[in-house]
Amino acid sequence: MSFAIEGKTAIVTGAANGVGLAIAKHFLKMGANVVFADMDEDRLKAEVSDYAEDDSKARIFSGDLRQKLTIANLLSATIDAFERVDILVNASRQVLLSDPLSVDDTSVEDLMDQNLMTALRLSQAVARRMIKQAEGSDENASVGSIVNLSSIAARRTHPELLAYSVSSAALDQMTRSMAVALASKRIRVNAVAFGSVMSASLKGTLREHDEMRAAIVQSTPLHRIASPNEVADAVQYLASDAAGFVTGQIITVDGGRTLIDPAAVSGH
Repeated sequence: MSFAIEGKTAIVTGAANGVGLAIAKHFLKMGANVVFADMDEDRLKAEVSDYAEDDSKARIFSGDLRQKLTIANLLSATIDAFERVDILVNASRQVLLSDPLSVDDTSVEDLMDQNLMTALRLSQAVARRMIKQAEGSDENASVGSIVNLSSIAARRTHPELLAYSVSSAALDQMTRSMAVALASKRIRVNAVAFGSVMSASLKGTLREHDEMRAAIVQSTPLHRIASPNEVADAVQYLASDAAGFVTGQIITVDGGRTLIDPAAVSGH
């Protein structure tokens, strides 16, 4: 089986920065048609303007994907540009701190809407399009692939990350449920859960709090921080025919971080 995604059309959300941007650019480099989608229009234009010309394989789309109309417009823009969609990468994620004892804290509701419901609604819309465009095709051929970006926070607990952990765990279970629901339609649904990745935001944080770097490295058996491209490679695998018999799986890219006891690392 081939890891190639050349000629396929992908929508990547959260594509204005961080891991989402790295995935979208990697897919473009691998020969895919890519729609870079994000709420931050200015950042999209700054990052993608050199790629997104009328005759190129890249397009940008800005809008609030928490709105159903925006999802419909994103799908329409993709079909107008490339006539089909083969891959969806739900990489739009938000992290908020939570106060676990405050009845006025809305972080759980906010992140469930942003990190779970946006991915679910977009997956439903794209899956319907994939099913429609597959009518009359080879009954053994893959119809499409959906990859959700999750986090090891789904399996690790930290009181101040309550909402992020809950929304990540919900996304993992949504991945499994949608995988079963869409299996008969030949659409695969998987996720990549990752730990610390050397994104622009993390670089900025480490410049201000250099002690965090040592803490992250110490708690990671491979003793380093992942590059965004290492996550992009895992996403490419799940999107490609090489993963043709893989669905409903949460692939962890964390250097072994979830395999060890945090208390043991801290010496407690």
